[in-house]
Amino acid sequence: MEKLFYGRIRIERATALMEFKKGSPYQKILHQLKYKGMKELGELMGQQLAHEIKNSEFIQPIDLICPVPLHPKKERKRGYNQSFHFAKGLAEILDIPIDSQAVRRRVFTSTQTQKSRFDRWLNVDGIFELTEPEAFNNKHVLLVDDVVTTGATLEACAQSILSSSDSKVSVATLAIA
Repeated sequence: MEKLFYGRIRIERATALMEFKKGSPYQKILHQLKYKGMKELGELMGQQLAHEIKNSEFIQPIDLICPVPLHPKKERKRGYNQSFHFAKGLAEILDIPIDSQAVRRRVFTSTQTQKSRFDRWLNVDGIFELTEPEAFNNKHVLLVDDVVTTGATLEACAQSILSSSDSKVSVATLAIA
């Protein structure tokens, strides 16, 4: 997964719990989490990944967990942010604080699912802003999201975090497509 970001943005480490394939049981799990209100699935999957990485070098330098934010309009419609619930499961096992307020999605964007790689990048360029830049100063942040396909959303969010003084970003997702 780290190779996905090579030459685009400096990501320290990256991991995904599973590989997403259409028609797989994982697709059903992700659909239940994202669209059917089963937020506890996100927490369980976060706990599962946390158990897998808990004693590894991957997690040792992490100071803070940050879920990729949804636009407030989308979060109101859905009722929750699935990435927050994944982060919550990770934080519970890893005993690392979550900050879901320091980054804000300031632009409402259409879904990425049917877009090309370039269109995905255009769709998310500059959509995130730091509301509390000092929250990331001298921190190694674990940025979490549900699914990574091209990495455009994670790249845009990481770019905003990396604008903070001497911060580092690693990435964890439920799935890689």
